[in-house]
Order: sequence, then C-alpha cells, then structure tokens
Amino acid sequence: MRRCDGRPLKSIGPFIKMMPYIMTRRSDSQIFYKQLLQTDRINAYLKEKREQGHSVNYLDFFISLYVRIIAERPQLNRFVMNNRLYARDNICISMAVKRLLYDDAEETTVKFAFTGQENIFEIARIVDQKISECTPTTAPNNVDKVASLIMLLPGKKMLVGILKFIDRHNLLPRALVDTSPFHTSLFLTYLKSIKLDYVYHHIYDFGTTSIFVALGKIKKIPVVENNDVVIRSCCEIGYTLDERICDGLYFSNSLKLVEKYVKEPYLLETGLTERVQDVK
Repeated sequence: MRRCDGRPLKSIGPFIKMMPYIMTRRSDSQIFYKQLLQTDRINAYLKEKREQGHSVNYLDFFISLYVRIIAERPQLNRFVMNNRLYARDNICISMAVKRLLYDDAEETTVKFAFTGQENIFEIARIVDQKISECTPTTAPNNVDKVASLIMLLPGKKMLVGILKFIDRHNLLPRALVDTSPFHTSLFLTYLKSIKLDYVYHHIYDFGTTSIFVALGKIKKIPVVENNDVVIRSCCEIGYTLDERICDGLYFSNSLKLVEKYVKEPYLLETGLTERVQDVK
C-alpha cells in the first residue's frame, strides 16, 4: 500500500525484504560510524563566498552536502514501515533548534524540504529563512502547535499510540507527516554550534528517520599525510544508520562521496538537473 510520503519497493531482493521481519524496530537495526573530515578546504571556501557577498555558513554547507548525497544515492532515502521497505518521495532534513543559547531556553525542531536539485546558494536561502522563523519573537511553528495540542488533550499515551498505529498502516494524514520532524530523510544535530564533540544519537522508532547525523566541533587533530604526522583542523561526525535500507557497500560508497564534496566544495554550486531514482 502506498503512503503519502513514499512508495513500497517491489523489485528488491528477498534477503533485503526479509530484514525488516528479523529486525522489526529501528532500535534493533542501528549501526554506528565515525567519519573524520579535514575542514581546511571548507574554511577557505566559506571565506571566499563571504568575500563575494554570499551568506553561506557551515550549517548551510553540510545540509547542502547531505541533500546532494541523498539525491545521488537514493537508497539512503528509504525507510521501513510495518516490515515493508519504502522509497521516500522527497528529501527532508530535520534538526533541533534552541531559540536562545542558554540552558533553560526553549527548544523546537525545524524541517527543511528539498527537491534534491538545488545548489548550495538556494539551500542556504531555504535554511536561513526557516531558521529565522524560529526566533524568540515569532509565533510557535507547526511542530510546537501540534505538540501543545497533544499535551492539552487527555489520554496522551493512548493518543500517541493511536498515531503510531495509523502511521504503521499508512493512514497518517499528509498534514501531520509534513509537520512531523520524525518523518524525514535525515535528522541532523549540529553540535558544532554549542562547541560539543560528536555523539552517536539514536534513531527514532516513531516516524521514518533512517539516518541520524551528529556534526561535532572543529578541533586540531594530528593526521598522517605522506607518512608524516601533521596537525589539521578537523571535525568528527557520528552516524547512526538503519542497516535495513541498503547494504554496507552502498553505505561505504556514499560516505566516500561525502569526502569528495568536502575536497571539492565548488561542485555544490551546480544544481542537479535530475535526481537519481530508486528501483521500483
């Protein structure tokens, strides 16, 4: 049965089809990986763009990078629901945002939607506009409104259970799916903004998130280059992945593509003419 946010995959192999029956929850199927990236080229690129008058920062760069990776590697945009593997229709990235940077400040979530064909400048405008809507002086966003409504109603545990049930049976209304930060291609935690190192964050059993990315702070790290140890600015990224969506080789080649765009950031300035499609 088709969902409002994806289509069931029919032509995949029997072993891949069987995996969601063996590992029935995302918390059963989590795998973890740490990626170390040198940031000198990113720093130089962002400095050059600022001097040219472009408002592009680290967050814009990494969101652009992951949107491009998902657009070119469509198996990363799959999700499992009710023991069935689906291909997602669009590319969404969710993240939590602090309205102010102090301990007791309110936290909310934002969800960015993309076609996958945008360039880095177009993505930066989408991200900046969406985040600006979460400033302390603006009204609560749709996520806050839905969460507040649920908390006002009696039987909260039962209500959330009903939402999970109708989601498993592909009946959750599109309006809720579009609002929910848990129904997303990738959930990003931008720990660099609070000067915290990477973590391995769990992926949620509720919703359709198959990838969680935790981007850590930039720090000086000794690395080996041409058999010499040198000090480089680096960031470490913690990935939590649902292993049911694709095999290890596909994950590996996708992470190598991340390194390619970090070394050649100018490639993100050209949008894709067409998104790569998943199998039927």
